[in-house]
Amino acid sequence: MSRKSYIFTSESVSEGHPDKVSDRISDEIVDLYFRKSVAAGMSPWDVRVAAETLTTTNKVVIAGETRGKDVSKDEIEAVARAAIKDIGYEQSGFHHAHASVDVLLHAQSVDIAAGVDKGTGMHTEEGAGDQGIMFGYASSEVKGALMPAPVHYSHQILRRLAEVRHSGEEPSLEPDAKSQVSVRYEDGKPVEATAIVVSTQHKDGLSSADIADIVKPYIHEVLPEGWITKDTVFHINPTGKFVIGGPDGDAGLTGRKIIVDTYGGMAPHGGGAFSGKDPTKVDRSAAYASRYLAKNVVASGLVDWANIQLSYAIGVAEPTSIYVELDSKHAALAKRLEEVLPSLMSLTPRGIRSHLNLNQPIYARTAAYGHFGRTPTDDGGFSWEKTDLVEAIKAAV
Repeated sequence: MSRKSYIFTSESVSEGHPDKVSDRISDEIVDLYFRKSVAAGMSPWDVRVAAETLTTTNKVVIAGETRGKDVSKDEIEAVARAAIKDIGYEQSGFHHAHASVDVLLHAQSVDIAAGVDKGTGMHTEEGAGDQGIMFGYASSEVKGALMPAPVHYSHQILRRLAEVRHSGEEPSLEPDAKSQVSVRYEDGKPVEATAIVVSTQHKDGLSSADIADIVKPYIHEVLPEGWITKDTVFHINPTGKFVIGGPDGDAGLTGRKIIVDTYGGMAPHGGGAFSGKDPTKVDRSAAYASRYLAKNVVASGLVDWANIQLSYAIGVAEPTSIYVELDSKHAALAKRLEEVLPSLMSLTPRGIRSHLNLNQPIYARTAAYGHFGRTPTDDGGFSWEKTDLVEAIKAAV
């Protein structure tokens, strides 16, 4: 942002939003193929999944292409139903036990495989699974997460509501929900929430005022102290009744919430979705890599924010370009980072997967509340959120 004072808004959607239900199912299938293939003695480097999911009233349709250990339709149906149950759908219009599940997955195209697999096609190095541009962004405005404040707190509100719903503390809440936070910036720093919107599905018989009484204390709990003022405008379930929700209220599709998944509109997006794709697809893995690099640049203390673009050609290993954007005071540093970063981490598809250890069943947990700004886990989840390149970056520049 070139202006110093402004209001910026981002949104989030919950795990029960129909598009997020679809994302979760697609990512459960990615994890399933990694688990089954490795258990059968197959190399995780050879797993390929591109799974798309449609959800609507008591109906789930899964389509796409795969390669790996043979996985039965019954196994795929089972993980889809388990995901729906875990999210919390036991409603007449969408129920984990009663919904019809169609599995239409088929083998990966041999033409695509020839361009991606190491030692085949025109190149001997494993190539990118598609052409495209990917962006990674980080900002110092939320300590630790290094994320833009509007999307970070939009996620946090819905994660907290999901926690109290799952725990039984708030039994009136149902899975489908959306949030939106408008943040006022002064001198480039977030200082207060000017407007907060939350729409959450609920059991029948409650008014908007009832839902506001339930939801507001958790909003106050999540936002930084002093951000909610007497002038903050709340819109809680502004349309009134929200009983019919989830896929019964609106059809869901994998990959429709790419801005929610990334930076809430604060940074560019290359256009490719993440969920349902194994890490040979640079839409996913290179977006993770660019976030990893941007986060480490900001964590080094050199700058307050960084935006990094990578681009690829299908079947070609090395990126076709790397672009680093910093504020105008750091133009020389941006140019230097473009030279340095590829020497600190291989940006080929194989190099990214190796450096971030992406050949694992770690993807279902990414499907809701953002792929970035999360905490790395001991089993390799959210490895792109580590800041282990900080010292190397500082030494190199």
